[in-house]
Amino acid sequence: MKSNQSVDTYSALKKRLEHEPVIMGILNVTPDSFSDGGRYLKRNDALQHALRLIEEGADIIDIGGESSRPGAEPVSDDEEMDRVIPVIQDIRANSDILLSIDTCKSSVARAALETGVNWINDVSGLRFDPEMPELARQYQCPVVIMHMRGEPRTMQQNPSYTDVIGEVKSFFLERLTVLKSAGVSQVIIDPGIGFGKRLEDNLRLLAHLGQLTLLNCPLMIGVSRKSFIGAITGQPVEDREAGTLAASLWSYQQGVRIFRTHSVRPLKVALKIVKSISENVNLT
Repeated sequence: MKSNQSVDTYSALKKRLEHEPVIMGILNVTPDSFSDGGRYLKRNDALQHALRLIEEGADIIDIGGESSRPGAEPVSDDEEMDRVIPVIQDIRANSDILLSIDTCKSSVARAALETGVNWINDVSGLRFDPEMPELARQYQCPVVIMHMRGEPRTMQQNPSYTDVIGEVKSFFLERLTVLKSAGVSQVIIDPGIGFGKRLEDNLRLLAHLGQLTLLNCPLMIGVSRKSFIGAITGQPVEDREAGTLAASLWSYQQGVRIFRTHSVRPLKVALKIVKSISENVNLT
């Protein structure tokens, strides 16, 4: 098993998050992602975009080779690896930035970890592939677990909740217990905005994100260009940056400290401003 010398340990991450937010830049090496599908499918285009995200101030690059947009069809392990592994190699040849692999497949995650990735970001919460928890234990790497009702192909087919906050919180409590028993303790949680949720569910989750901070895990949010912003504003994907910033800054005030986004620079500036204001609220 290859060791990742640049791994930012979980304890170091948690300590860092006490003082500053962390921005995860999105790199979709896919033909069908909802916002930028096909734009970075070519190897050099993907590398250049990663370097732009780094220049803009990203702390982590999250690399995905399979779309998880509503209705997305799965791809094979080999196809997903063919998309992401060369890109990981190229980024590693140019930067020691933290890298995350956005996958539900243990074979893809293992190949990515061996190539220099530091984190696993699994939208299934390490549920779809039974070998994923053991892989995370072997590598002792941070893992992001997300809440999702169903799977990408079906998650938006009439989702419903009686108590979305309570149900999402219960999901994380169950997953944390299962993963702890499997030897996985370096966990970050993501409530899964837009994943198997109606507009009202997304808004209720955002309004009460503070309840999830009680789970004592770092909290990550992914609201970038999501459809709930379009539902509220009527704006197409390419015009949702203002809505993304608004939802992100609200989330920061609720205790979120890790932000997954397509556009790093504006979010980094906005978070710096709101953080500076927050630090002066109680000063006389």
